[in-house]
Amino acid sequence: MKKILSFIILIVTSIAANAQTAATLSSQDIMKSNGKIYVVVAVVLVILIGLFAYVWTLDRKITKLENNN
Repeated sequence: MKKILSFIILIVTSIAANAQTAATLSSQDIMKSNGKIYVVVAVVLVILIGLFAYVWTLDRKITKLENNN
């Protein structure tokens, strides 16, 4: 009974994994064909650069406060 149950669970998880992969590939193809993937990459880069700049300035301010004490 355990072997049959494990086999069924294995089949269900593999089907679910294949279904997710197929959906992801089709959405990537749609975004590439429309040129929207570049917009997404640009927005992510702007957000990351903004976060790094904020952390860098915050670090400089904290270092300045630590040196004053």
